[in-house]
Amino acid sequence: MIGSRVAALARVIRPPVERRVLIALAVAAFCAYALLSLTKHRLFQTTSIDLTIFDQAVRGYAAFQTPTSPVKGFSIGKDAAWNQLGDHFSPILALLAPLYWIHDAPETLLVAQAALLALAAMPIWAFARRRLGVLPAHLTAAGYLLSWPVAHVVAFDFHEAAAVPLLSALLIERYEAGRHAVAASAAFGLLLVKEDMGLTVAAFGALAAVRGERGRGAAYLVAGLAWTVLARAALIPAVGGDPGAHWAYQHFGPDVPEALAGMVADPLGALQYLVTPAGKLSTVVLLLWTALPVCLCSPIIVVAVPHLLERMLSDNPNWWGTDFHYNAFTIAIVFCAGVDGAARLAHRYGRAGIGPAWAACVCAVALTLAPQHPLGRLADPGFYRAGPDVAAAAEAVALVPDGVMVEAANHIGPRLTARTTVLLWEDGKQNAPWVVADTARQVFPWPSAERQRARVAELRAAGYQALFERDGYVVLHRGE
Repeated sequence: MIGSRVAALARVIRPPVERRVLIALAVAAFCAYALLSLTKHRLFQTTSIDLTIFDQAVRGYAAFQTPTSPVKGFSIGKDAAWNQLGDHFSPILALLAPLYWIHDAPETLLVAQAALLALAAMPIWAFARRRLGVLPAHLTAAGYLLSWPVAHVVAFDFHEAAAVPLLSALLIERYEAGRHAVAASAAFGLLLVKEDMGLTVAAFGALAAVRGERGRGAAYLVAGLAWTVLARAALIPAVGGDPGAHWAYQHFGPDVPEALAGMVADPLGALQYLVTPAGKLSTVVLLLWTALPVCLCSPIIVVAVPHLLERMLSDNPNWWGTDFHYNAFTIAIVFCAGVDGAARLAHRYGRAGIGPAWAACVCAVALTLAPQHPLGRLADPGFYRAGPDVAAAAEAVALVPDGVMVEAANHIGPRLTARTTVLLWEDGKQNAPWVVADTARQVFPWPSAERQRARVAELRAAGYQALFERDGYVVLHRGE
């Protein structure tokens, strides 16, 4: 027994070569992701909507307090005590709180996101190794790590979606391996990511039931649907949120029952809306292309359907495209479906080479597309160069004292949130004593730079004093 324990410890300290290759891939990806996001942050390319929102919420958890987000609260007409759980029910963010005891700043979230995305390669690798072999597993893991959906998550602030590739891959891989306790834990984690992830868990349950695991499948199905209903109907309202705040299906109806009725009444219209404008179809095709059409040969792809329908049937254009973080909710599922599809084709046609060929093509596709997406910026020396506007922004931020409430332009807030209470600078009457404005570049949510300059003039007329002006940045202060 002692010998077996020593051998197990040796495997942990010095894992087999194949696992060392995997670890090297994941570590390299983590470093690339962290470099990309931290460089963007240093260059004032992160935003209060959404990085500051999550930073404020996690800081609340770290202090054993309510996860409030003043920047979001004031932006939607509430106040500084607004609970982030009322926006999206994402209690999984509380798990990041201990990291803030080490470093209390938004950079912590960016590094944590990089780690979560890189770690997802491990269950994807394990799934591919079992079905296709070692080399295809390495190629598949590399394809995922280089994929454009992951790159876009890294490039756009921080989001709860960062946990989804890891959890969804764990759910699929551990369930297939017969480790049902771990799979159930992963499913539970998915439920805590966001209120609509219950639909993904329900789809997994339906798949399991159809494939013969009726008891477990039914449990996942019921738990997923019940959680989504509970979160929207009870948990979000309980913390002061509006479950209809993100409703984006007015063209079908004002709520879920009426929208479903509208789709049933006009199925052809719903199908047409699903693929128009053409950008919707382009996004779906490009997403599936990351694992090639082979992923459509696997029933696992069904697990990705609810979230894709949720996005493509909406009237929110931000949900349709390749930018932002939305494709992170399905990318690991697509890769697992690709692995399973390749294994099925190899078995059906008796050609063992199908798996390695598929994995090599997937890796090649990722390598080909990477320069066109955010990871490609890492190879551009100009990406790391800070211009005069960055120096001016840094000087403006340095003038704001610690502990104050400040209205900051969207891309300025993340650099202040660790030591001040940040609100979004917008066309309203928040009346914070400090304002850091940008009058040279149009910033969210302003309609134009002209209106931004007019607002600064209004603040001056209202008694604010300009303490700094350079390259369009203006620091305003109103004495008590």
